[in-house]
Amino acid sequence: MGAVVAACFAAGLTYEDMLVRMVGIRRQDVAVPAARAALGFFGTSFLRGGPLKETIARLVPAQRFSDLEYPLTVTAVDRATGELVLFGAGGREHTPLVDALFASCALPVYYPPVTIAGREYMDGGLRSVIPLDVASGFAPDLLVGSYVGPVFYADTGGKVPPLPPLMRVASDVLRITLAAQAEDEMTRWKDRAVIVRPQMASDASFAVARVAEFVAEGYRAAMRALG
Repeated sequence: MGAVVAACFAAGLTYEDMLVRMVGIRRQDVAVPAARAALGFFGTSFLRGGPLKETIARLVPAQRFSDLEYPLTVTAVDRATGELVLFGAGGREHTPLVDALFASCALPVYYPPVTIAGREYMDGGLRSVIPLDVASGFAPDLLVGSYVGPVFYADTGGKVPPLPPLMRVASDVLRITLAAQAEDEMTRWKDRAVIVRPQMASDASFAVARVAEFVAEGYRAAMRALG
């Protein structure tokens, strides 16, 4: 939910505002099993998209990119073409903000694709887990990337989160693909950007009750990276 957090700050929320909103999230606000998930290959996703989209709308106090106090660019992937698409500043500015943010979180096979203007979009991380190439196009004075995405199990002491068998296979495919892509991207940018890498557990994705713990680790990681 990196784009969601960025949108909250771009809307003018303070760190304290953000923490209060985030610690109030419950697992059922973001991870509700889809009704058809039990049908296996006939289901579209393991989780329902509605609860997450509603939670994003509650978290972010803005409905349009033009409502934000600071420019924001959100990435997503066109399901049909595989193109990395930009929404907001430097991209499609008239897309409803919550739709673009939800698309940025729509990681298959957990969430269904998001339809925007007749096209379906998925998580931008499928093409660029840390979109440093995109960010560099805005000619920033300082480029900072924060990575809390999938890692190889060896990086977490070999701990494997408990998941149903089919979800385990899907999770492993995404984890290996995204972790390899992220390592490559961070290697390319290691001398040109500040990379923040909090030490996250392998089962952290939906552990919303541990938000305060994760925020504290994020702060420590940022201090280490800024040296």
